[in-house]
Amino acid sequence: MPGRQKGYLWVALGFPNLLKPHCLAAAIGIMTVTIYHNPRCTKSRETLARLKDQGIEPKVELYLDNPPDVKTLKQLLKKLGLKPEQLVRKKDHKALGLPVATTDAEWIAQMAANPKIIERPIVVVGSQARLGRPPESVDEILP
Repeated sequence: MPGRQKGYLWVALGFPNLLKPHCLAAAIGIMTVTIYHNPRCTKSRETLARLKDQGIEPKVELYLDNPPDVKTLKQLLKKLGLKPEQLVRKKDHKALGLPVATTDAEWIAQMAANPKIIERPIVVVGSQARLGRPPESVDEILP
């Protein structure tokens, strides 16, 4: 199709997000979509439903049952572009009576030991991640 822009076919077929390399990879099964999920959390349930409504069957990590270790938390923080303290649910942190951390390492150690204080849900696609607060905020990284 001379004169057509790259990716015209994807747009014409109704898949404009497939122009994004990470979305194309996820769509063809090279990249997994993962959600760190708490089924008791409304926002987490809404975000999971949003993924499924878009035809995505994510890998569901029940992080309260299988807490992420320090290494995984560091990777998530890097993908989210957040400081450790920004990923902590302050209300739950206070309710558990945990001391206020003074370093990134202390915050990460507290999250690893007490996964209830980790903000949720977290959706990961390749090298990117987003918090599902609000649920539609994850759309920019989805296939």
